[in-house]
Amino acid sequence: MGPLLLVLVLALLLFGVGFAVKLLWWVALAVLVIWLLGFVFRSVEGGSRRRWYRW
Repeated sequence: MGPLLLVLVLALLLFGVGFAVKLLWWVALAVLVIWLLGFVFRSVEGGSRRRWYRW
């Protein structure tokens, strides 16, 4: 019974880690898209000093 519980806990742990990693990939993709859109809209906006930061 012990090894069966150990295998079940290990499977649940690995499933949770896999889900978290997949979620982090989607979050990273969304941040990348927002970052690229910021570059596009910043270059369209123009201005005298074209900087990639807002300081």
